[in-house]
Amino acid sequence: MKLFILTVSLAVLLSPVASPSDAPAPNAAGVSNGHLHLNVRDVEANTKFFVALGGTPTKEVGVIEFPDVVVRLRKQDPTGGSVGTVVNHVGFLVPNTPQSMAKWKGAGLKTEAGNRPEQGFLYTPDDLKIEILEDKSQTVPIKNHHVHFYVSEAAIPQMQAWYAKTFGAKPGMRGQFQADDIPGVNLTFTKSDTPTVPTKGRALDHIGFEVKHLEAFCKNLEASGIKLDRPYGKTPAGVGIAFITDPWGTQIELNEHE
Repeated sequence: MKLFILTVSLAVLLSPVASPSDAPAPNAAGVSNGHLHLNVRDVEANTKFFVALGGTPTKEVGVIEFPDVVVRLRKQDPTGGSVGTVVNHVGFLVPNTPQSMAKWKGAGLKTEAGNRPEQGFLYTPDDLKIEILEDKSQTVPIKNHHVHFYVSEAAIPQMQAWYAKTFGAKPGMRGQFQADDIPGVNLTFTKSDTPTVPTKGRALDHIGFEVKHLEAFCKNLEASGIKLDRPYGKTPAGVGIAFITDPWGTQIELNEHE
């Protein structure tokens, strides 16, 4: 899977290495899922958590791969967990939720029961909330599934439309929730009864997408009125990189691994 590499320092963040070659095929806009970037107090403890979850550690310190996503760890004290931010939690799929939850509880991970047997929750050492859902037909032990946004009710259709327009996401529904699909990830939108804050600085600092022809893509973003937090450029390793923030406070990294 074509995945992003995690960083534990600013220098590494600015110089991601080439990603594996089996990422989800991009959509018509050239976009597919990439990574989750975490701020963590203890890289080793968080690495152990994600390996226990079912991820595969790489030779890079703090880099853990899952089908359809990479988790990137940066040693930096987060200002809080994910709950209360615009990205309340992220989600993974397993073939059997009760079995997986029992295994993780036995391994000492912080778990929380869901509202039904096929749902459960975990919390990383720095309180990134992770939802576990069940797909009995799944042939791998665990895979990436969704990013769950919490915004005002009025913002839900606006957010769905923004991700569709900006990244070519396919609008639809995930159960009772309005949603968008990008290859490798579902973006789910839910009403929050209280205001939510931006992701930057929290346990989940930002999400990442892989983008084909990133330089041209960034020019189109600017032409449409979207400000780049970090203009398009290339790392010393030759990887394209840029940052934007969505109108609700989700920081997004854009990469192009050639």
